[in-house]
Amino acid sequence: MTTYSTDDLDGAWEFKIVRGNMNVFRKSSTLNRLLQEEAQAGWTMVEKFDDQRIRFKRPRQARLNDATLPPGVDPYRVNYGMSPLAFTFLIVAVVLGLIWGIEALFNLFAFFARGL
Repeated sequence: MTTYSTDDLDGAWEFKIVRGNMNVFRKSSTLNRLLQEEAQAGWTMVEKFDDQRIRFKRPRQARLNDATLPPGVDPYRVNYGMSPLAFTFLIVAVVLGLIWGIEALFNLFAFFARGL
């Protein structure tokens, strides 16, 4: 993990961590897209923790340009891709669908086994 210098901590910088679902930053094309999007608001990558978390920093003065950013650019976003809540619902739906599918197959096999 990167340590902070006194210059980093003197208040002239702000930091954030952007998180993605399911190792999304493993692909260099996705990582490059994130870096380009964050650069619009003045953020630069400090370090890549893993394939799900990237730390950024920008000069505190960059806040003055936030009002001029293109529509849809959120300088303080911390999630990349699907929101954590939507991702949770997706996982629950997949698990429930698998359970229902397995139960349906079991019932189908039981139906044919009774008929034999």
